[in-house]
Amino acid sequence: MSAIAVDQEETVGLLVKRWRERRRRSQLDVSLAADLSTRHLSYIETGRSTPSPEMIERICDELDVPLRERNRFHLAAGFAPAHPERPFADLGAARQAVDAVLTGMEPNPAVAVNVCWDMLAANDAMLAFLDGLPDELGRAPVNILRATLHPDGLAPQVRNLGQWRSHVLRRVRRQLERTAADGLGELLAELEGYGDGEVPSEDADHDLVVPLQLATPYGDLSLLYAATVFGSPRDVTLDEIAIETFFPADAATGRLLRALADARG
Repeated sequence: MSAIAVDQEETVGLLVKRWRERRRRSQLDVSLAADLSTRHLSYIETGRSTPSPEMIERICDELDVPLRERNRFHLAAGFAPAHPERPFADLGAARQAVDAVLTGMEPNPAVAVNVCWDMLAANDAMLAFLDGLPDELGRAPVNILRATLHPDGLAPQVRNLGQWRSHVLRRVRRQLERTAADGLGELLAELEGYGDGEVPSEDADHDLVVPLQLATPYGDLSLLYAATVFGSPRDVTLDEIAIETFFPADAATGRLLRALADARG
């Protein structure tokens, strides 16, 4: 992700109001939860009062504002950013934890992504699925959603493409609503454009969650995914990392994943 761009006319009050409305919270609700008066919150939103860094954090806690956006609040109020942003490679023990989770998930495919689903790291099982992507999709940073839904990517192999695409688009919309991350709106518009002329596939016969049904030269896979995030992150990069792991939805998929892992050595 790029550095924060701050609109010189964007005040901390406007940011507070924007995020409060995004979360569909009233001034009374937020002021009670953040332990300040409704009048004080109103003064902050109208620019009559500038919140302290501590007050900014209290309000952002109640509004579930991502750390990257919290730094925007602090800058707009005239303070230094409160949350550091280290490169992924410099996250120390957290980076080691990511690598340990990815390795431990073998033979199940697993990948660490940022808020826009750009790949940060992956285990061997996931890299095997991404091997053979055309240059425009396989060039770093690989975007997992683009690689999956692009007509030149894995999309022709997805048996339930219409269902999976609808699920992915709903998930991206929720991510955009929750984070307002730069670049996510553009990614959503791009992914929506892939469906032109697409014939929706039948719903998969699965009574728990929507699986990813993927055709491979070795047989079909039915995969369920789970997302893992860090608890209580204080670094912007760490706050935006999720580990996506694909688990077998049936016994046949489990056997095939183990066989493929054995074949890789």
